[in-house]
Amino acid sequence: MIKLQQLIGLPVIVIHSGKQVGTVKDCWFDENWKLNGVVLEYGKWFAAKVRIVAWSDVLTCGEDVVIIASEEAVMMMKPKEVSRAFYTGVVKLKNMPVVTVHGDQLGLLSDVYFYPLQGTQIVGYELTDGFVSDLMEGRKWLKAPSDPDMVLLGEDAIIVPAVSEAELEPVAASNFRE
Repeated sequence: MIKLQQLIGLPVIVIHSGKQVGTVKDCWFDENWKLNGVVLEYGKWFAAKVRIVAWSDVLTCGEDVVIIASEEAVMMMKPKEVSRAFYTGVVKLKNMPVVTVHGDQLGLLSDVYFYPLQGTQIVGYELTDGFVSDLMEGRKWLKAPSDPDMVLLGEDAIIVPAVSEAELEPVAASNFRE
């Protein structure tokens, strides 16, 4: 299992040439938490387009580098088309409130987890209640429901089933799951 923030800053390398085509700046998703691809760092400040690599073109996602199939996998996209991203999309997932259908806030989204070799569906969320709470109690981990339709990724909040509150675990325990 990989935390999304572990990808940020990793170099993106082409497998056959060994050429670095960029560095991971962000990741973007569809409305069902399916990982669409990675957004690469781009040198222009007010660029009209962003450089992206579709997740289907990512061959390997390791601890130190992301390997892609070819240089042609790097495409240009309008920033508005990256609608849901972790840091930079029209809808930013980082620090979005996670609430139950009964109206209880479980925390703010701090990170997401996924299995890079078993598809691209998000399998868990790391939640925070703020810096002081993180120091005193630690962050919480919430396993994503097996049915992605049970989670609503909205514009201003992520809405999860009511049972989710009882399923919260300390983050450390989630790091050892298979």
